[in-house]
Amino acid sequence: VVAASVSMNSCTDQIKFGDPFLEKAPGGTVTADTVFTNAEYTRQFLAAIYAMQYHALPSSSTNSPPQCRNYWKGMIDALSDCYHLFFANTIVNNKYYTGALTSQVDNKNNGNIYPFLNEYIWENVRRCYNFIENIERVPEADMDASEKARLVDEATCLLVSTYFTTFRHYGGLPLIEGTFSGSETEYNLPRASVENTVKFMVDKLDAVIAAKNLPWAYTGNDAASETGHWTLAGAMALKIKILQFAASPLFNDDAPYYGKQYTLDDPSVSWYGGYDKSRWTALLKACEDFFTAMKANGHYALIQPTADTQEAYRYAYRYSYQFQQSTEVIHSIRQSGNANGNDYGWWNLRTNDRFSYSPTQEFVEMFPWADGTPFDYDELEKNGKELNGMHLTMDNMFVKGEHVADQQMMQNRVYTRDPRLYETVAVNGALQSISWSDGSSSGANYEMWVGGTTVGQKPINQGGMYSTGYRNLKYISGDAFQRKKPQWVLLPLSDVYLTYAEALLQAESDNAKAIEQVDAVRARVGLGGLVACNPDKDLLNDDAALLEEILRERACELALQDDRYFDMIRYKRADLFERPLHRLLIYRQVKDANGNWVDSETQWYNVRTKAEPGTPEYYEPDHFRYEKAQISVLPRIWWTEGFDPKWYLQPFPITEINKGYGLIQNAGW
Repeated sequence: VVAASVSMNSCTDQIKFGDPFLEKAPGGTVTADTVFTNAEYTRQFLAAIYAMQYHALPSSSTNSPPQCRNYWKGMIDALSDCYHLFFANTIVNNKYYTGALTSQVDNKNNGNIYPFLNEYIWENVRRCYNFIENIERVPEADMDASEKARLVDEATCLLVSTYFTTFRHYGGLPLIEGTFSGSETEYNLPRASVENTVKFMVDKLDAVIAAKNLPWAYTGNDAASETGHWTLAGAMALKIKILQFAASPLFNDDAPYYGKQYTLDDPSVSWYGGYDKSRWTALLKACEDFFTAMKANGHYALIQPTADTQEAYRYAYRYSYQFQQSTEVIHSIRQSGNANGNDYGWWNLRTNDRFSYSPTQEFVEMFPWADGTPFDYDELEKNGKELNGMHLTMDNMFVKGEHVADQQMMQNRVYTRDPRLYETVAVNGALQSISWSDGSSSGANYEMWVGGTTVGQKPINQGGMYSTGYRNLKYISGDAFQRKKPQWVLLPLSDVYLTYAEALLQAESDNAKAIEQVDAVRARVGLGGLVACNPDKDLLNDDAALLEEILRERACELALQDDRYFDMIRYKRADLFERPLHRLLIYRQVKDANGNWVDSETQWYNVRTKAEPGTPEYYEPDHFRYEKAQISVLPRIWWTEGFDPKWYLQPFPITEINKGYGLIQNAGW
């Protein structure tokens, strides 16, 4: 939903966190009367709340909330092992990579990656309650009871979504149950326990789900104008996300995440107090309820390829998350109606070094071969790989082609890896121009070797978007995205499948059924089943091995969805935070006068027309030397000093702690 521009900030009964928190809220009844006695103004009020939803893709330079849009802050995925941000002047680098984060905030209330006072958290909570409490004032003649009920439930989902995003960063939160009258003598809003915060969110969603005021999905003529509004499917999927995070070891374990290193007077704000499998069982039931409803109501389904080709597999994946009409998009968030120029900063700045989110070598190696078998760099270097009748070498880790007389570009180009890799990461030898209408690509090849046309010296100097020898393509798709309708998908259907797999594993050790869910996601991009592709792993019986496969699959499927970072957080994967990340240095090989292969830091595509036909220089290079090198520019402190468990949750601003209304600081801050 792209909101109409209407200012509603001063409407009735503000809940004030931040400096004015302890002030009595003004009544503002004149403005409230103006809004809630007019149906169209009321709809615009709700649209203004939609406009402030959390959106993970930064798009502008701003100190104003919500800070998720500010590229000077940096994206959450840059804290995971999948991406490294090479733009220094960001909170990601200045506070996290350096380890300098504290509970202090600046004069704009900015401090951590999701600022408690500058992300429009409490403003949206206030607005949601204002809406819920006042919508009945709209004349029945202008808005009937069914629309009012539907919009109230939309506002409830907006409220819970805001709470959940905050919960993932902070744990237990103050629970606001409604607006203030302005006559209160005090505001007693202590930080609630994890258990009560989860119950608060889930109870509200359960009421929405039971009422069935929301449509299951928007289809037909309604889809164009209503898609992006919360639906019944969205409410059920959001409940799944909440229960998944709550059931995970961060909160649901025999000991608190901070162990014996820190103490809290009230551990319940960030720990259940012990492990209970029933929390996984609750997640499992929520997943089963969703799929039961999906079977009954239809619409949502994994996008299937139209043919058994690499192009069709790539297009199925791209369509699944980029197209607003995709049956895999349960709930998405939009900032603009058009990806064009300044209309949509994320796309407009795609070549700006401020968006230097470079995929890591560790991330790229998570993507299997095109048949679904695991990619093993060391094994490939030692013995090669047999794939669909082809013998592959290191030079074929991304593509394989043939040199044909009078054709400078490689012909019969085969993409040898998981099709999702080429939709997520720009790799050496892939073609750059992506067709919006199908999965084909054309034009120049990516020259990712040192000195190549595409990257120059960036993999050596580690500056800009090609610093790791790769470039991000997720939510970009080259220039094909121009003038298309952009969105960021909060709740993709593939996430529900993979979460269902996790729930089956954790709640019942039903490995076989869990694998079925993962295989359904893999099948739409042509990958073989997990068991067949991993004969050396006892996935039907080894729960730990299967969990690793599920987490790896989530990383490949859900890039730039915040999921990898939060997967590492909720499973307390200090080992992944601590392992140094790498880039891939590729060196073009040419023969010297003695017939020996030597490095050549030279371009090809831009100078190819000068080469004589039939000479080695005439043909697209296809032989390289590879070297994995640790990222050394803007290194993360965790790689050398370890991952302090305090990093699992964010610090509340010390200014809020000192106000004494019951906010307990997270351990270590």
